[in-house]
Amino acid sequence: MLFGLDGVEIGLIIVFICLFGGILSGFPVAFAIGGAGVISFGIIAALDSAGLLIHQAIDSSSAMYRDLVNSGVRPDSISIFRYPELPRIGEPVFPQGWETALDRNISFIVNRMNERVLAGQSIETLLAVLMFVLMGITLERSKIANDLLTTMARVFGPLPGGLAVSIVVVGAFLAASTGIVGATVVTMGLLALPTMLRNNYSPELATGVIAASGTLGQIIPPSIVIVLLGTLAGDLYSTAQETRAVEAGCSDALTYLGEPAVVSVGTLFQAALLPGIMLALLYALYAFGFALLNPSKAPAVELDGGSGEPVTRGEGLTWFLFAPVGLIVGAVLLGQVGIIGSQNITVSGFSEATEAASLRTNVSDECRASMIELHGQEAWDRAVAEQQEIDEAGGVATAERLNEEEIAAAQAAKISNAAPIGTGVTVIVVLLGLTLILGRGIAPSADSRPLIIGALGLVLVLLLDILAIGPTTSSGATWLILAIPILIALWGCKTAAARCAQNDLIRVVFPPLVLIIAVLGSILGGITNPTPAAALGAGGAIMLAAYRKLQEQDRSSQIILWATFAIIICLLIGVNFDLRVNQGDVSVETWIAFIAAYGTYLFALFGLLFACWVLFSAGVLTPVVRETAKVTSMVFTILIGSQLLNLVVISFGGEHYIQQFLKSFDNEFTVFLIVMLVLFILGFVLDFLEIIYIVIPIVGPVIYGGSFDPKWVTIMVAVNLQTSFLTPPFGFALFYLRGVAPPEITTAHIYRGVLPFVIIQVVGLAILWFFPAIVTIVPALIPN
Repeated sequence: MLFGLDGVEIGLIIVFICLFGGILSGFPVAFAIGGAGVISFGIIAALDSAGLLIHQAIDSSSAMYRDLVNSGVRPDSISIFRYPELPRIGEPVFPQGWETALDRNISFIVNRMNERVLAGQSIETLLAVLMFVLMGITLERSKIANDLLTTMARVFGPLPGGLAVSIVVVGAFLAASTGIVGATVVTMGLLALPTMLRNNYSPELATGVIAASGTLGQIIPPSIVIVLLGTLAGDLYSTAQETRAVEAGCSDALTYLGEPAVVSVGTLFQAALLPGIMLALLYALYAFGFALLNPSKAPAVELDGGSGEPVTRGEGLTWFLFAPVGLIVGAVLLGQVGIIGSQNITVSGFSEATEAASLRTNVSDECRASMIELHGQEAWDRAVAEQQEIDEAGGVATAERLNEEEIAAAQAAKISNAAPIGTGVTVIVVLLGLTLILGRGIAPSADSRPLIIGALGLVLVLLLDILAIGPTTSSGATWLILAIPILIALWGCKTAAARCAQNDLIRVVFPPLVLIIAVLGSILGGITNPTPAAALGAGGAIMLAAYRKLQEQDRSSQIILWATFAIIICLLIGVNFDLRVNQGDVSVETWIAFIAAYGTYLFALFGLLFACWVLFSAGVLTPVVRETAKVTSMVFTILIGSQLLNLVVISFGGEHYIQQFLKSFDNEFTVFLIVMLVLFILGFVLDFLEIIYIVIPIVGPVIYGGSFDPKWVTIMVAVNLQTSFLTPPFGFALFYLRGVAPPEITTAHIYRGVLPFVIIQVVGLAILWFFPAIVTIVPALIPN
């Protein structure tokens, strides 16, 4: 044994030395990782051929090993870490020779490139990375972040520590808009740091809050970290749980767990929402508390600018709090009592299948014991009782085709139970009503007659929906009946929108907020998966940037506005009409709706192309596309290089060695804590991409193969990486900020400034550790 170390241990040391040496050499990281894999494999193969690397494996032919297996211990759970007293034999780290390992590595890397990069199921999810990067860089280059910072500073500035709080708010906004840590830190460092210093803010607080808020992009959706982690977590969790089920004596994970072993990127976005908001609130509370204790280091600041007439406290509470909340709460309460609800009378041609028992009970004795240990005796007894009732009722009923009479009866029941006011009409009324309320609150002294007329139009919409529209009314007839009152309401909303546009806060915050809600809402609500939502965000960011550029150039932006309305109209038509014209017996109404939807789609496409031309002619689109290509190329190249490095580790048994070490601990929490500490330390010297693609595949089968919720595991890993991004002396966010900070800001200022936020991150991790429901409650409430 070389240096008294096991051959696999020496191989792991060689891999890590080559990896860190390659990263520190100055070569691009994406190529350094692949090069580290090639060089380390060559060194390990040479040492193995020379007989210098000997792996001390357990002698499976010994009597002690056979006795251990005969006692009931599974062979796959026997390792040198759990049973160090077992006899061992020396063998090469490449049992079949390095030539065989090389052949397997080349074959595997070609197949994995085809699966992960060129084709396969995961490529669609990875395309979301490209779209989100394009969305973020477009918003950053269009100076929307500058407007957000200026406006938020004007809003929060008069409060103690208000500038710091505004940085947290904008950081959360940019995190939800871009998901790119480096861009957010650099942007806020350039724009906000000089303003804070000029207003006598402590250098420590200013740098700390900028660095910490910039890292929110690691966790707040749509986070690129979550997208990349999610593509791995899904495979790791399903494979690990299948292995766990087999070890427990069950046929598959569905039988053992009682639910599918599936986790998606969309579900992880839902899980990350509350932890991201929690961290932002903790940052803001610290900034506010610091200002109260040290008023001279975080003074209140009155910034010039702003527009819109002054609003009294009573008017503000009425129009910005009580009226909007009353409108929304009223709609929810009417929905609870059945006045508002679905008017859909579509009936399936098949009967509903009855539900099976909560757990499968027709299993082996070994599986039953394992399931009782996992779920508890009470859950097992309940499942047995459920299965007995099902058997007595004739078993699980499968779906059967209904005859015409049964379909007519089911449809009549739906018609009689339909709510008087439809959900779609209610959504339109609430959105237009909020616009009218906001317009009234912005300018209380202005003429309120247009707003009152608009409100009467909304009331007329509700009355017509109750009196003239029923569940059997066609979509075309519904729109014809509601056309005039909706036009009246839109006329009032036009006045309200014009008044809102005069207010800086609404004018600056509203467009990116709508974009964020459209992207995240479609993902969190389970409407679509991240890739189409990311494409929507990228297109919306391009149109938003073009609109801003046209405003700067004093050119008409009507095409962008009408293209936006075309998208809305196209979506409304798609929701309310069946646009499948390739079927037989298509009605005239369907053809009219299809032509209208196709026309609005073409105009929206024209608006997007026009926006691209505006940005291209202004010199914005070219650097955006170039930067997007650079970032996404780096991601995919690191993916390929990290796969190569992982194959090298697997080929000489390094991955199995590490997993056996982790499995030697009986306590799951201990194993997970060790992994978290290792990830935290590696976060000092490795970017999140290297950690996700190099480290997670090795430790993933262990941390995803236990009883922990995979959503909780993934979010804890993401927050942990965010913490390491902040921690001195190697945190990446600190280097980003150091590069754009003015000369009077020293590295010591930055280090001292981020330490409280590192403590906040650790507190946040502790909160998520002891209260995992913060992660799991949103996915549990929202259907997937």
